[in-house]
Amino acid sequence: MYSLIRNLLFQLDAEDAHELAVRQMVALQRIPIVLRAIKRFCAPPPSARRELMGLTFPSPIGIAAGFDKNGLLMPMLAALGFGFVEVGTVTLRPQPGNPRPRLFRYPEHRALINRLGFNNDGADAVVERLTSWKRTVPLFVNIGKNRDVPIDAAADDYGACAMKLAPYADAVVVNLSSPNTPSLRELQRPEHLARILAAAGPALVKIAPDIDDTMLNEICDVCVTRARGMICTNTTIARPFPASETGGLSGAPLMEPSASILARVRKRVGPNYPLIGVGGIFTADDVRAKFAAGADLVQVYTGFVYEGPRMPSRLARSLDGDQT
Repeated sequence: MYSLIRNLLFQLDAEDAHELAVRQMVALQRIPIVLRAIKRFCAPPPSARRELMGLTFPSPIGIAAGFDKNGLLMPMLAALGFGFVEVGTVTLRPQPGNPRPRLFRYPEHRALINRLGFNNDGADAVVERLTSWKRTVPLFVNIGKNRDVPIDAAADDYGACAMKLAPYADAVVVNLSSPNTPSLRELQRPEHLARILAAAGPALVKIAPDIDDTMLNEICDVCVTRARGMICTNTTIARPFPASETGGLSGAPLMEPSASILARVRKRVGPNYPLIGVGGIFTADDVRAKFAAGADLVQVYTGFVYEGPRMPSRLARSLDGDQT
């Protein structure tokens, strides 16, 4: 059934299709009997439960930031069987993002390229939605800086955004790794990273896959002492296939590069530091590969777009009985 729906959606502009899907999911989650039925049908098995950072995750499969930028879909995403939900990226003030078109599909590669540019409703609007949801799974909020905030003022911007959102989430994720905000990745440098974490308070750090060993080690060393954990990785600016559009590439081609970064991070930070693997996951074997590389939990986004709403529960059930 989803293959038919996907074929119809893929006739539309990628962002128009996403917005249509969001509207339909919002409408469905407002019908209590429908939401309860979805939750019963998609519930992960008890064996999927994980404990990390003092939180209980019904499944190790989460939805990555970017799918629900504005906190509109939390009840539905939890009902579909995601073990945790990450909202965002949210900035302190609303911003429209980059000009459209800015989201592009590459079905033959099971990939997307986006240059959305942190389009979102702003922290105050998202706070209202977070407070209205009675959490059924852990909730992460991903934060970024507004485009017009200079690098030397970034720490204050992240701090102010975190102050608004952190009381209503189980974890804050600091996004320093999107390629679609000018100079944002410069904030991964240790001198900037340390200041941002000092301002934002306890947080996870989401890193880019396009990092050399020296910088990666420096980031890890700051995070181990100042951050709650790390998310490996954001989208890549690399192009493993011909593509003229600029922006961050996600999907199947990111699986191996992101797993490689994850493994290098795990080696640097040791066995007990919380790590979340994201990038290129479509199958249970992909999840197992992330776990083998060092992940405690994983997240999906592009795979969810291509595979459909059964994906989180299918992955959780496919892992039933695995020892991770």
